Amino acid sequence: MSSRTTETLEPGGHAHEHVSDPKAVKDQIEHDIYASVGKPRPLFWIALALSLGAVGIGAVCWAYQIYTGLGVAGITNPVGWGVYIVDFVFWVGIAHSGTLISAILFLFRAKFRSKFNRAAEAMTVFAVLTAGLFPLVHLGRVWFFYWLFPYPNQRLLWINFRSPLIWDVFAVSTYLTVSVVFWYIGLVPDIALARRLKQVKEGKIARVLYGIFSGGWSGSFREWQHYGQLYKYMAALAAPLVLSVHSVVSWDFAMGVVYGWHTTIFAPYFVAGAIFSGCAMVLTLVIPMRKIYRLEKYISIDDLEKLAKLLMFTGLIVGYAYIIELALAVYSGNVYEYEQFMYRMGGDYAWAYWTMMICNIGTPLLLFFRKLRRSIGFLFAISIPVNIGMWFERFNIIIISLAKDFDPYAFGLYTPSLIELGITLGSFGWFFTYYLGFTKTLPVLSVTELKEEVEHGH
Repeated sequence: MSSRTTETLEPGGHAHEHVSDPKAVKDQIEHDIYASVGKPRPLFWIALALSLGAVGIGAVCWAYQIYTGLGVAGITNPVGWGVYIVDFVFWVGIAHSGTLISAILFLFRAKFRSKFNRAAEAMTVFAVLTAGLFPLVHLGRVWFFYWLFPYPNQRLLWINFRSPLIWDVFAVSTYLTVSVVFWYIGLVPDIALARRLKQVKEGKIARVLYGIFSGGWSGSFREWQHYGQLYKYMAALAAPLVLSVHSVVSWDFAMGVVYGWHTTIFAPYFVAGAIFSGCAMVLTLVIPMRKIYRLEKYISIDDLEKLAKLLMFTGLIVGYAYIIELALAVYSGNVYEYEQFMYRMGGDYAWAYWTMMICNIGTPLLLFFRKLRRSIGFLFAISIPVNIGMWFERFNIIIISLAKDFDPYAFGLYTPSLIELGITLGSFGWFFTYYLGFTKTLPVLSVTELKEEVEHGH
């Protein structure tokens, strides 16, 4: 057999005997992955128009709320936290899962990680940017947002450091910083590689920007040595940081005395839910991206099946948490906790509770069937109800617990207004606009890691 006729390991994980050599395979990887940053196709413009349209709806609704006042929202007494806080916790959960998935899979040397890490890390950054909007929206008088920062004001008063809401400011901002750095470090070699591509050379501005953000990367042995060590340490830092940060978000509720909130299982419960919803969102993003940018030979059905198994596993953990939460209410002897969960299952918001249970417990059980796990259409279809179910999980925790508090005289119902729903729609448009921009400016898969797989295969 000649030196150019070899059995090569394709990036998708399948071995084929054909005429090629490592350099030819690597050149083909560069061509296929960087093709996404070329001239946009009509489908891209349609998706971008829809996303920007949703952003426009959200912006108009928010502007109307600022002009008219927070009274246009459905927030009322006793439900002082409405859809805005539900959206905040939902997007924070999506954000925390991306870096955690990437970091943990890297530390455990999971081979299929290279097919999803770039999308998951980008998802993290954009979801944090989306989540950060909702505390501002919920403030009403958004121009006073700087009161959240710890500094002595003109009355020589400091913020209440004992409030979990202030802990969120530190936790989420720290997490955003670490996530951006972790994502950027992984991008540096690919950004440097982009400078010599034909489509980049034709655009002087793009070439200059790629040159700046590559930080003078030359690909020397010494640089790769430092890069490998830094990436390993950042992954080791990011994994426990995510666990701690999302635990802080859960303490927004657990530190309160409202029944349905005041429980010790919220920290692991929220972390498991974050990974669960993150796996579903990665499937939602990657499956269309795989088709649109013709990446079928890089993201194989085997890779998607492994991610589906992770979704199924975390779904079982979330289902177990639901059962434990109910058991604690029943066997604790606390009449308030017991009545809260009876109200969830059969009260005014029972439809929301059972939507959560069907989407988050029933739907993932279908993944036990191998034929369904290996159906790309089914995996995309199942990712949607999981995301819906996780949104309703936050709705159940926040809204129902506040609607039926200790004093029957203070019971009240909450109905989201069109303004709140419009701003929620705008948040999804905001997120997808960022993600679409990412797919046209940066490689959607890690080219350096795919090349490394080919090198090991040879």
